[in-house]
Amino acid sequence: MHMTASPQRKAVKCLVWDLDHTLWDGVLLEGDQVRPFAGVPELVRELDRRGILQSIASKNDPEPALARLEQLGLKEYFLYPQIHWGNKSTSVQRIAERLNIGTDAIAFIDDTPFELDEVKSVHPQTLCINSALRPALADMAEFQPGVLTDETAMRRRMYLEDAARQAAEEAFEGPREEFLASVAMRLTLRRAEEADLDRLEELVARTNQLNTTGRIYSRSQLDAFRTSAQHDFWVAALSDIYGDYGKIGLALVSKQPGAWTIQAFLMSCRVMTRGVGSVFIQWLQKSAQQHQVALRAELIPNERNRMMIATYRFGGFQPAGKDGAVEIYQHPLTEPVRFPDYVTLHAP
Repeated sequence: MHMTASPQRKAVKCLVWDLDHTLWDGVLLEGDQVRPFAGVPELVRELDRRGILQSIASKNDPEPALARLEQLGLKEYFLYPQIHWGNKSTSVQRIAERLNIGTDAIAFIDDTPFELDEVKSVHPQTLCINSALRPALADMAEFQPGVLTDETAMRRRMYLEDAARQAAEEAFEGPREEFLASVAMRLTLRRAEEADLDRLEELVARTNQLNTTGRIYSRSQLDAFRTSAQHDFWVAALSDIYGDYGKIGLALVSKQPGAWTIQAFLMSCRVMTRGVGSVFIQWLQKSAQQHQVALRAELIPNERNRMMIATYRFGGFQPAGKDGAVEIYQHPLTEPVRFPDYVTLHAP
């Protein structure tokens, strides 16, 4: 049975559905009164509950296909559906770009071996699944998130809010900073609490583009850091006029006499273009200045976190050596910190 994946793939963030003979029985444009296969509506809703996003890559005419999904009560579950007559590998790429995730975080389900092989040839890290395996899909390890949090259940809604933000930004005429100011972002930084641990564990497991080290910490490890006298463990939350992003980042700071080291820093990819990661780091700089300690940062470079290297370098951090695979950076802390006007910061 056709199912291909890389040997060490991560959990799926988005399932991309074909329609004809996959989500529903029959071919829509041939006049069939297509209906979802048994268990499909329940499967779609269960994956949504688990925080797994869903989209469509179908060779169909978009208007009747979307109308049928609306009639079936399923249209709302699919983000950025790609319904056209082009290659499905192109559809997968577009979906990944719109969701700001890698194609290695996508699964694609289709009934046609040709389509599965076409996607696999272009995106070798995408999990390609024959639709005959659909009844077992919910039990596959790739569709079993480690934890379910409030953010998990709201993930699709949050992406819809992101779509509204993106549309507003594209329509905005003027400097980007003016648009960011217009959405009234509120960034809250506070110490991590026990109630945050499930969400922070989820963030650590899911975030790889905006993650300075790529280290994976268990819930018990995160709790140990939270209660450690040698660490400060900070959590970031964000909201704006479009809604609440929830908890979107963390910073783990190791405290030694005379020096602090940012041992881990990560931000949700959903806020990549909002500039709040830099504000978070600026606040850490200001705190180090106030405590009259040096500020260092650890970074383990990989193929996915190049943006974090740029964030540190543009933020004024300078290379200060290596410890094996770990690159050490240090900030001179010679200039006063000036926070941007486009975000309201609430922090200790």
